[in-house]
Formats: sequence, C-alpha cells, structure tokens
Amino acid sequence: MEIGGGQPVYILGPCVIESEDFVLRIAADLRKICDEQGLSWIFKASYDKANRTSVKSFRGFGLEAGCRLLRKIGDNLSVPVTTDVHSADEAHAAGQYIDLLQIPAFLSRQTDLIRAAAETGRAVNVKKGQFLAPWDVRNIADKLETFGCLSYVFTERGVSFGYNNLVADMRSLYWIRELGYPVIFDATHSVQRPSGAGDRSGGDGVLAPVLAKAASAAGCDGIFIETHHDPGQALSDGPNQIPLRDLPGLLRKLKQIHEISR
Repeated sequence: MEIGGGQPVYILGPCVIESEDFVLRIAADLRKICDEQGLSWIFKASYDKANRTSVKSFRGFGLEAGCRLLRKIGDNLSVPVTTDVHSADEAHAAGQYIDLLQIPAFLSRQTDLIRAAAETGRAVNVKKGQFLAPWDVRNIADKLETFGCLSYVFTERGVSFGYNNLVADMRSLYWIRELGYPVIFDATHSVQRPSGAGDRSGGDGVLAPVLAKAASAAGCDGIFIETHHDPGQALSDGPNQIPLRDLPGLLRKLKQIHEISR
C-alpha cells in the first residue's frame, strides 16, 4: 500500500480492543464496507490506552495478546494493521506483528521511542503533537531517517487551543505536504476535548465528519476515523467515534471530495 500516491488511504477501526469478539466483528464489517467502495484502508485498534485521564479508565487487551489478535485480523482479512506504541520495548515487540507503528501525539518528540520504531523496519506513522507547529515535523523526519526509516507518514490531529480544547488548522495539511511528507488527517481526535468531562475526555463527535470533509477538500493523503457499533457504550473515546452505520455514507462523500480536489 502506498500513502501519498494519489489515492486516499483510510485508517479505520475502534479506539481500543474491547474484546476479541468485538474487534473481529467490527473488522469484518469494515472489510465489507471498504470492499464495496473500492477503498484502500488500514485497520486500527489499540491494545492499550496508556494515556487515559483517570486511573479507573479501561486500558485494553494487553501488548502481546493485542498484537497477535491484530496480526490475525490482518492475515484473515488481507488488510494492513496499525496500533500505537508507547515505549521502546513496546515498539520492538509490536514490530513483530504490526504493519504500521503509530507514535502517539504526546510522545512524538521521544527520540528513543522513534528510534525503536524505526529500527523495527516497519513503516511508522507519527501523530504530530498538539504542541507542535506543522514545520516542526522536519525534526521528527530527520530522526526517523537517521535511524533508518524511510517509510513514514505524519498525522495531523489538532493543536491545543486554551484549556480542554483543540482546533484543527487546515493550513497544517498544506504545509506538511509542501515539506514533502505524506499527511493523514485524524478526524476523530481533532474533535476531542482532552479531560473535558472531568475524569475522562469529551468531544464533539458530530463535527468529525465535517472536519474529515474539509480535510479531504484541503488536500491530504488519507483520513483517520475511529468508529464503533454503539459509541455511547464504547469503553474509550466514545464521544468522538462515528457510529458504524454512518460510515459508508461518509466514506463515499470523502472519496468524491478527494477526486474533485485532485
């Protein structure tokens, strides 16, 4: 799969692996949706939500079991898989199973983590930190290339705007691409309100489709969308996830907008 080659790539899946049955079912549903529309896509789910607001929050399935399950999904459905890693040790372990290693936004400047991900030989997706300017990704790219990774992509997921709020700056997509890097737009976490619900993050999920369409029109190489059968019952980031039933219509519009904008 080529990211930045002219055809959009969609990173789709739930926020976290809630159970084996759950993640197998939603992956199969996404395979059907993407096949029907002829879309290039990558399945995403987290084995661990290490950056939760509260110590009481659900974390996930665990590193080894989660990565094995994601590899099973990738093999059975013939789809690349991605997940986020949080330490050098996790990167080395996940690199045995995962096609695209994701560096979380809060860890996007952690040199040891970037080095570990690069040294796995896997492709790497770095989420631009909420505290970084678009042109700051040059330093991250330099780290990746220094450590031997030439297959990487950046994801824009909004920038901190006051307390408990983010703003999505569409200029960022242009500037990152002008630097020569492929860029994904994260429609889910750009509408997040970090810690906005007290002991958990809130969000404006209704705006995720709006920003996804705007990003497709502004020009980007793909869209990141978290989805769930019932976001109200999701164990993580429910307020920001798009109901699976609404996804086919949105993807159809995003594909059309991308073709027009090209």
